[in-house]
Amino acid sequence: MTSRQPAPCCASRRTLLRGAALAGVAGLGAAACDGKTGAKASSTPTAPVELGPASEVPVGGAKLYREERLLVAQPVKGQFKAFSAECTHAGCVLATVDAGVAACGCHGSRFDVKTGKVLQGPAGDPLPAVPVQAKGGRLVAGPSA
Repeated sequence: MTSRQPAPCCASRRTLLRGAALAGVAGLGAAACDGKTGAKASSTPTAPVELGPASEVPVGGAKLYREERLLVAQPVKGQFKAFSAECTHAGCVLATVDAGVAACGCHGSRFDVKTGKVLQGPAGDPLPAVPVQAKGGRLVAGPSA
């Protein structure tokens, strides 16, 4: 005859504490990755942002403006395209731009700097486009740019 043990009615204290600790660590990791706290901020500017001289963006290349969370490309001379520099996977700010590719340092997603399209996941969505203009030799991005 096999003895039957009653199923436990409640999780042990150890199980609860372990779960709480892991949830806290996961939350800290997400906050460290995207640099945000509290409510989710917009990944695109809500007001015009002056970025500096247009000449700093190489023709055929791009420049990453990490503090402003923007990526600006100049596919052909005098034509500028801007995108949010927040990875669409977890919200991390892109880390590098090299040979026409912007890379996220958190999980390895890669984006085409001229189109914002995903070249390598885990990101599934392209970078959101942001209006940008060169005004008096200086770049201005965001609404009414």
